[in-house]
Amino acid sequence: MKPETMKPEARVDIELEVNGATRTVRDVDPRMTAADLIREVLRLKGTRVGCEHGVCGACTILVDGVSTRSCITYAAQLNGRSVLTVEGLSLMAGELHPLQEAFMRHHGLQCGFCTAGMLLTSYELLSEAHEVSPTEIRDVLSGNLCRCTGYQGIVDAVVDADQNWER
Repeated sequence: MKPETMKPEARVDIELEVNGATRTVRDVDPRMTAADLIREVLRLKGTRVGCEHGVCGACTILVDGVSTRSCITYAAQLNGRSVLTVEGLSLMAGELHPLQEAFMRHHGLQCGFCTAGMLLTSYELLSEAHEVSPTEIRDVLSGNLCRCTGYQGIVDAVVDADQNWER
């Protein structure tokens, strides 16, 4: 088919809840990723894009409470859904979320690139379970890669948050 006879892609409108606020985004390319929607359109820069293959976990967001790799999720899949990004953690707490405070106390971050994914994956775990073991934490976080901390500070932070976060 010649380029001049090809039909343009149909654009879509998306309505979603992001960090507790309803947002409507119009005229979205259906091939746009959720990561690009969050970072470039909604201007929430905490969500990182690392591997762009759903492997590293840096782009993790929670969609209806479930960890989701935003780099391999289409923005249109967020229509009608509730999304939590790392920025939403502090909005819920009014200041830093207890998880964020624990990450600071236990040096669970260095460069910060993986931190949003680590925090949101940990938030999902602690929202569902209490008194989790370091082994369980490592298992849940095994899909999130960090090149700086060696993970021990991250595991210690999640244990601390589990003990001190009043849910």
